[in-house]
Amino acid sequence: MSFIADLHLHGRFSRGCSTALTIQNLEKWGRIKGLGLLGSGDFTHPQWFEELKTELVREQDGIYYTSTDYPFMLQTEISLIYSADGKGRRIHNVVLAPSLDVVEQITEALLKRGRVDYDGRPIFKLPGPDFVEMLRQISTDIEVIPAHVWTPHFSLFGDYNQYNKVEDCFKDQTKHINALETGMSSDPAMNWRLSQLDDYQLVSFSDSHSFWPWRIGREATVFETKLTYQDVLKAIRTRQGLKETIEVDPNYGKYHFDGHRNCNVCLSPAESLKNNNRCPVCGKPLTIGVEHRIEQLADRELGFKPKNAVPYRTIIPLSEIISTLSGKGIATKGVWQTYNKLISAFKNENNILLSTSKEELIKTVDEKLAELIIKNREGKIKVKPGYDGVYGVPLIGKTKPVEPVASTSPDYQKGLNQFL
Repeated sequence: MSFIADLHLHGRFSRGCSTALTIQNLEKWGRIKGLGLLGSGDFTHPQWFEELKTELVREQDGIYYTSTDYPFMLQTEISLIYSADGKGRRIHNVVLAPSLDVVEQITEALLKRGRVDYDGRPIFKLPGPDFVEMLRQISTDIEVIPAHVWTPHFSLFGDYNQYNKVEDCFKDQTKHINALETGMSSDPAMNWRLSQLDDYQLVSFSDSHSFWPWRIGREATVFETKLTYQDVLKAIRTRQGLKETIEVDPNYGKYHFDGHRNCNVCLSPAESLKNNNRCPVCGKPLTIGVEHRIEQLADRELGFKPKNAVPYRTIIPLSEIISTLSGKGIATKGVWQTYNKLISAFKNENNILLSTSKEELIKTVDEKLAELIIKNREGKIKVKPGYDGVYGVPLIGKTKPVEPVASTSPDYQKGLNQFL
């Protein structure tokens, strides 16, 4: 069977995450988005873990189901902050686990090294090799996937860490690292430029922190396997059953280009080098983006495709397309009236984005939007690059879409209620 999975999510007990991130809401929007498997998020957090045990009422072959038979895989993200080889290191890792019993053992092992109750994504002063070795002593079915591997601040290859190879981080435990998460600011084609990554599976997940529905599943991985933990694990480890990934245009990511947010400065790698990687406005060091780091480490020209490379599609979320075309804020009633009309007609968002014909779309929405959905499917929408924490902007429609209000704003719940 074929299903689309988003295996990097968070619950409401993670810092900076929406209080609306509940199992029920994740299921609701997983169905609307057309996702056939979700990560549970944050299984080490004690309150979230208790909810997982309550909400996931049935287990079959390592997959846990809600009372309405929606599947989840046990998953969390762990932050490692430590010193190695005379330098501070910061790296995030997605962790998959085969059972609640194994999750309890993972949490017990981590509690010997710190706390897990203050954040859904806890921090440990634990080097990468020690972390992987500790987990494999619990179960060899636990999978560690370095998260958003190119982003500047908390990733394997990011500018802060300056790791140039997977081996630099994981040392003798590199043999147990099978897959890398591309992150929003890179796509497989960018990663194919590094021959050292040919033996790693490239996977994509959303790492959604907000509950705004366009965040969930914005990046995902398509599996062609049975819906079991072992079959998904085999695909991640061997590429057998890994059908394709769904990516946003890497320019859409918040760290694609170099920049300095406070000065509204966004620069390509070549422009940054001309300025000695410093902001031309204030003179401070730029945040070095993903494209720059890949240029530093690539040993192939852009366009190279390895043998047996897993294909991918470039897709911008449907609500973003509607918002940008109309010039209305992405969280506004008008945008979601159009969105819901499409969902009512075609079941889920991925069905609309990936397979519904223009002729069918025109029966529900105007031709201009239908044409744009097809153009999106073909990867033909250009995006102004994101930088230093600022999302990129699709170059269509009337105006830049309005970002959703911050969770600290009084208007947050008002805007959120329409999605709950």
